Amino acid sequence: MKYYIIAGEASGDLHGSNLMKALHQEDSAAEIRFWGGDLMQKAGGTLVKHYRDLAFMGFAEVVFNLKTILNNIDFCKKDILTFQPDVLIFIDYPGFNMRIAKWAKPLQIKTFYYISPQIWAWKENRITAIKSDVDKMFVILPFEKDFYEKKHHYPVEFVGHPLIDAIHNRPDFDIATFKKSHNLSEKPIIAILPGSRKQEITKMLEVMLSVVGDFKDYQFVIAGAPSQDFEFYQQFIDQSQNIAFVSNETYNLLQCATAALVTSGTATLETALFKVPEVVCYKANWFSYQIAKRIITLKYISLVNLIMDKMVVTELIQGDCSYKRIKEELQKILNPDYRKKLLHQYDELETKLGGLGASQKTAQLIVSALKKN
Repeated sequence: MKYYIIAGEASGDLHGSNLMKALHQEDSAAEIRFWGGDLMQKAGGTLVKHYRDLAFMGFAEVVFNLKTILNNIDFCKKDILTFQPDVLIFIDYPGFNMRIAKWAKPLQIKTFYYISPQIWAWKENRITAIKSDVDKMFVILPFEKDFYEKKHHYPVEFVGHPLIDAIHNRPDFDIATFKKSHNLSEKPIIAILPGSRKQEITKMLEVMLSVVGDFKDYQFVIAGAPSQDFEFYQQFIDQSQNIAFVSNETYNLLQCATAALVTSGTATLETALFKVPEVVCYKANWFSYQIAKRIITLKYISLVNLIMDKMVVTELIQGDCSYKRIKEELQKILNPDYRKKLLHQYDELETKLGGLGASQKTAQLIVSALKKN
């Protein structure tokens, strides 16, 4: 069968790649065309557009790049018509994907959604479009099933979280070899995860690195996104300080890390699943933040706290994301007693997310549903 998959960011590329591997196992004749990234390309298929050309963050950035976004949507529709897939599989990225779903539905193209848009956070009225335009929804967060089925009477499949698979299935890893290959010292590592988009890196990296001089017994290592070149990061790095850089090896870095400063997003959950104590940091441009805080009603911004429904990891947002507060919270998560309590809550978090096999289960459900029609 022919599968057309659309992922628009780094996390979607990761989950899309694991889904593609599972689809190839379930359907030996699978032909896959996709929007995504390097990981999906390695899984086998034809890359249409890379997510680095699609990532626009925040309200203001979307407005400024509206023409490019609309051109991408038009190109996507034409490419789908040429490919004639048996199913469209959307991975998060709702602003783009829901437009394609609405267009595809009258054409009798199957529309499956893997990893729900976060309508429980904002734009809950999108449920109307989902009910109308999405044939099947596969959710990965435990509270999403109740949200859809009990609150909105829309049946979904809870498949578990694919990050558990992605971390569990990692090849053997030698920390000493990793450190040697990147000229890292034996000092404990504090990982810096400033995001993957230029806009968020620009906002976050300088303030995250402002505390380096206060933790001389540690080495700070920046996790470079695969979509950005080292030259972009250089402008934020003081060469006189103990700062290293590792590109496209975030999981290897987390496996070595003692603590982490993490920009809000999927990385907050990844860090927790690697059992690394973290401080969650978030800043947006003033305009985007003013809009967001008026329409998002969630108690928390990190997936860790949302899933646990309590404050497990500290969130430093906007004005609170400062040198002083980052220093205070980083000192806290380096304290042995505090770390022990936090790691215990991380274990509870993993239990809530379900077991292994999310990608395989999703692929099985997709192939099974297509064979019935």
